[in-house]
Amino acid sequence: MSHQGQQPYQAFGEEEEDVFGDEMNFGVQGDYEGTYNEAESEQYAQQQRVAEAAAHQAQALEALASVPEPVKKYIIHLFSLLHAPSPSLPEIQAAYEQGWSRLTEKFFQKVEWPEAEVIAPLVNHDEVFLTLYRELYFRHVYARLQPDIDDRIASYENYCQLFNLILNSPGPVPLSLPIDWLYNIVDEFVYQYTSFALWRNKVAGKTEEEKLILAESGQVWSCYSVLNVLYSLIQKSKIQDQLAATQKGEDAEAAAGEFGSIPLYYHLGYFSILGLLRVHVLLGDYTLALTMLDGIDLNKKALFTRVTAAHVAVYYYVGFSYLMLGRYPDAIRAFSHILFFVLRLKHFQRGSQFDQINKTADRMYALLAICQALCPTKVDEGISTAMKEKFGDQHAKMVRGGEDSLPAFHEMFNHGAPRFISPNPPPYETESEAALAAYSSLPDASAHQLSLFISTVEPQLSTSTLRSFLRLYTTLGTDKLAGFLGVGEEEVLEMLMTAKGAARKYTWVQGSLLEGETVGVSDINFGIDEGHLTVAQSTTSRRYGDFFLRHGLKFSDVYENLRAKPLPLPKSKEGASASNGVPSTVQTGKTVAAGATQSSGGKAAWGTAK
Repeated sequence: MSHQGQQPYQAFGEEEEDVFGDEMNFGVQGDYEGTYNEAESEQYAQQQRVAEAAAHQAQALEALASVPEPVKKYIIHLFSLLHAPSPSLPEIQAAYEQGWSRLTEKFFQKVEWPEAEVIAPLVNHDEVFLTLYRELYFRHVYARLQPDIDDRIASYENYCQLFNLILNSPGPVPLSLPIDWLYNIVDEFVYQYTSFALWRNKVAGKTEEEKLILAESGQVWSCYSVLNVLYSLIQKSKIQDQLAATQKGEDAEAAAGEFGSIPLYYHLGYFSILGLLRVHVLLGDYTLALTMLDGIDLNKKALFTRVTAAHVAVYYYVGFSYLMLGRYPDAIRAFSHILFFVLRLKHFQRGSQFDQINKTADRMYALLAICQALCPTKVDEGISTAMKEKFGDQHAKMVRGGEDSLPAFHEMFNHGAPRFISPNPPPYETESEAALAAYSSLPDASAHQLSLFISTVEPQLSTSTLRSFLRLYTTLGTDKLAGFLGVGEEEVLEMLMTAKGAARKYTWVQGSLLEGETVGVSDINFGIDEGHLTVAQSTTSRRYGDFFLRHGLKFSDVYENLRAKPLPLPKSKEGASASNGVPSTVQTGKTVAAGATQSSGGKAAWGTAK
């Protein structure tokens, strides 16, 4: 206790009569009173903190006790795999895919996994593992449940913590993850950004609390922050320099640097390129989207083909970019390639991931129907049949052309296109209802992209009817053609020029995805000389190789299905003999299996017991 705090007691000792006087006052006065109250308050606050910590610990132990035992063992097992001296990627892959999915189906179909703070004692409060666990936790919330604004913001902050750990570390982070997991991290990061942007831009239905939080969280899931992460991962790994060196036949390791030579950074940088392809498509910048793949050769077995979801996504966004740029032959080639791959894949894969691949394939069939209507091109017969089974009526309407075909183009585009996003959020920070109402009145990003697409389609709607007349003649006057179409001769000339332009497209031949040459893509060519049309029509012979390959695959499927079925059980000799009234010792010629008879002294045919 301080010296100043003792002075009041010395004063009371010198004047004893005042101590027991009529006006006794045992209250502590002076500086001692303030010191005593502060010490007491601090002691009380400390006791409160200890009590809260004990209560929190008790709650944590109680929550941990409620976690199913198989889940605890799985978390400890996954933690031990990631921190092993020599991590086994196949074992991590099995635990990541099969273990997580199996436990989700058993315990967490409609509820959250345990929070990271609950299972932290099982992994010694390891921050790296807990960050990865939270990423899986929020991915489950987005996939199985409905995330609220707190979940969205918490997931964003966890991604920031994860990428800051990887990017701001003075040296490479000692972490080994399989490429499927690394791709899913980047893919989920872009998906959650897209989900947040779509949710944020819907002003209607927002509560006042949500508007206030959005006003104060302008940088959460902002377009700049997402692009900054993806470009930073590319720069850290020097993946573009490595891919360029590989294309030139040079040593890629020399361009990798300290971080790029580590598989964790190499794969994250590589998949960030694919993430930027997707983001730029969603923002409507198709040229920049295709530019991102300059270092990746789609005609060779690139790294992304090792991850099925990445393989399908790349060709989907490349094909859609070509579609929006009016390069329909290139779009058809991209869609046909990956749809043929999916047709073969469906016999070998099952599960939720393949369900998502099937949904993407359906979208590509819709986009392929659009391309085939605008630029008829020979494709694999199996793909053409599947397309017509799914969207035969819409395809027929689009092929007929005219104004009546516009609703079909609208329907197919809305079905096949991704959900576009706007980089500019609503002005929540202004707290002005008028400003928010003005923002809500604007057309959304998807409606804007649809209008751009329809504006390129409308001039070509009349070419379908025009081509059907040109197929019937080798020479034809423009005045006669105008009479067939019921329009003026000047309008016929405009239609012919439009058809002439549509018959020649800028198509990829070699080089980067944006390079190409202008080639003829129509089977009908014509020339105009003083009001007379000369029509030349080219025919392609049927490709029998595809026919035999397709039916060979179909026969293989039938054969494998037959082999998978169990053999029919044979009838016992006693039962067969008794049913026919013949002693079992007598050999007869009765049928014992499908299509097989048993004669005396012979062996049983296929289908009987071995």
